[in-house]
Amino acid sequence: MSNIIEITDFLAPELDVYARLTEAQLLNNEHPEKGLFIAESPKVIERALDAGYESVSCLMEKKHIEAEGKHILSRIAGVPVFTAEFDILTQLTGFKLTRGMLCAMKRKKLPTVKEICKNKSRVVVLDKVMNPTNVGAVIRSAAALGMDAVLLTPGCSDPLYRRAARVSMGTVFQIEWTFLESDSLSEIKALGFKTAAMALKDNTIAIDDPRLTAEKKLAVIMGTEGDGLSDKTIAECDYTVKIPMHHGVDSLNVAAASAVAFYQLGKNAGYK
Repeated sequence: MSNIIEITDFLAPELDVYARLTEAQLLNNEHPEKGLFIAESPKVIERALDAGYESVSCLMEKKHIEAEGKHILSRIAGVPVFTAEFDILTQLTGFKLTRGMLCAMKRKKLPTVKEICKNKSRVVVLDKVMNPTNVGAVIRSAAALGMDAVLLTPGCSDPLYRRAARVSMGTVFQIEWTFLESDSLSEIKALGFKTAAMALKDNTIAIDDPRLTAEKKLAVIMGTEGDGLSDKTIAECDYTVKIPMHHGVDSLNVAAASAVAFYQLGKNAGYK
């Protein structure tokens, strides 16, 4: 295949996207139409391609060219594919590639909150969740357990960051998501959603409270890993919700809490 290029020069500018540019630089806030992201692993790359994202180049361990990567290569014919042995790729990128494959892809213009929420009944709002692993895990749970969309405040990690997309197992390309314009919930409330803050407060209702099930349009608000939701955000919400705990445990990681909450809400909504 003429588009297979063996790596001989670590400093080649074509490799900057994998070796030297930060994820913030790839995001390219000043020129979002030129923004890129890195998809890692065959499953994530394939789901991105299925969702219509366009590849720019690929970085692949040699042994995968005629094995696990063969199907991916058939879908990105003509795109430069840089290759080397595993140890060389690890030196280049600074981390061990999951299943020996990375793909640089063009970002799409994000939809508006109004577009995302049209005809939706259950959405998730992540407020300042900065850990990309947690963002990816929450999105995976949202997709798997019947939520309709994910909205993120400006302080959140980007769902297309490499680790977030990988941890989500590519579900960032299967469930709709976008960013809110601010930390305020006014944008989502203006669309007719009742809001439920997941918070460790005394004046709360349980996640299985029938009032939550009865709401036609419900937004579940989940906060940052350490401090949770601010008092101001909680005060904005229509409900404050707590997952009942046992054995003196006071809280769950935001990713674990999201799975519990989404399962309960999905079950009540009749998802199979």
